[in-house]
Amino acid sequence: MNVLGVLGAISAGLSVALGAFGAHALKTRLSPELLGVFETGVRYQMFHALALLVVAALPPGRASIAAWLFVAGTILFSGSLYGLSFGGPRWLGAVTPVGGLCFLAGWAALAIVYARR
Repeated sequence: MNVLGVLGAISAGLSVALGAFGAHALKTRLSPELLGVFETGVRYQMFHALALLVVAALPPGRASIAAWLFVAGTILFSGSLYGLSFGGPRWLGAVTPVGGLCFLAGWAALAIVYARR
């Protein structure tokens, strides 16, 4: 089983579902600012779900560090934004940049993989 491909596909599907949820159910329940926070989480989740699918197409093990950094980034970055948009504790705002750093490190790791090919 290609675990990274499965995770990428599930994450992309969740991103579509969350985007639809935000556009329809949350539009009248969240302020425009909080809806924007939620939408940023959805957008970055989709970008990195697609990145996981790219990594999944590489030979096994080649970019696993990048993939797991993308997973961690999605959980920390998008997850913290989802929590903040629903009124979660303010300390979640400190988690968001850690997720962003995971994303950046994942892209750097993927660039190294491609540079070595």
